Amino acid sequence: MKINIYYGGRGLIDDPTLFVINRMQQVLEELRVNVERYHLLELKNSITTLPQTLKEADGIILATTVEWYGIGGFMQQFLDSCWLYGDKEKISNIYMCPIVMSTTYGEREGKLSLSSAWEILGGRPCSGMCGYVADTSLLEVNQEYIAIIEKKAENMYRTVNQKTVSFPASNQTIRQMTSKVQMDLTPQETEQLSQYASDDRYVQRQKEDIQELTNLFRNLIDNSDSEENEGILERFQQNFRPQPGFKAAYRIVIEGRKKQLIIKVENADLQCYYGTSDYADVELQLNAQILDDIIYARMTFQRAFMSGVMKLKGDFKVLRTLDHLFVF
Repeated sequence: MKINIYYGGRGLIDDPTLFVINRMQQVLEELRVNVERYHLLELKNSITTLPQTLKEADGIILATTVEWYGIGGFMQQFLDSCWLYGDKEKISNIYMCPIVMSTTYGEREGKLSLSSAWEILGGRPCSGMCGYVADTSLLEVNQEYIAIIEKKAENMYRTVNQKTVSFPASNQTIRQMTSKVQMDLTPQETEQLSQYASDDRYVQRQKEDIQELTNLFRNLIDNSDSEENEGILERFQQNFRPQPGFKAAYRIVIEGRKKQLIIKVENADLQCYYGTSDYADVELQLNAQILDDIIYARMTFQRAFMSGVMKLKGDFKVLRTLDHLFVF
């Protein structure tokens, strides 16, 4: 029989969880169990590969310490890796005993979190242990507490050895529902993926490739927008009908476009460009489709405003003149 211990605390000398798992390991080894320990703090750069260590295990102990709130980041990261890269078929046959000792409030919630997480992964639950210990030295000299720890180790041995059956939990339904969105990977593909995820150089290279592709597509989109913008300017210039004695500045804000369409009219002089303008008699807000409808004579500026698909800031009379200035 083999049992792995995964410790998610910070490894402090006065950590009560260390005393508990040391005592449990001693009892299990006396029962001729092969025990292997993993300190997640020391293996933080390769946590994503640790689910592969579950392959030979008959049972595991997930041990952590609540120092201020929750089970801690290293243990959570290990459970995340089990969900992403672990062999679910193998996990379904592994018993897990949660050990959560606390120097503050929250040991019961921590123990429940570990149990629920393991059941969602499909694993088999074991009766765990949690407790509040303000001073580890008191735990070490209290024979009643030590007897509880030893009894818990013996119970875990019996549970794993006898392959005790338990009732199914509703957490299994959650796993079946959420696993539908995951990729169906073979154990070999999962192991390879976890090794890539733990390789900082590989991850950094992937990020650089993604950034390069992002810039490439952004340039393609910008070029496409530029061509479309030039077509819009050309439509306004071709369909301009000067109004004697009229002067006004229009600012058209198009949704999803970085630059604004600026139109300045003074008698027969027309300035039409993309950019910014500090002053405008009228500001229009609309999407690209509505503007397209207007410049191809499927709608007028006034009708767009009256139907509510275009917003207006400024003088409505100046807006009405747009339909006379530009006859599409």
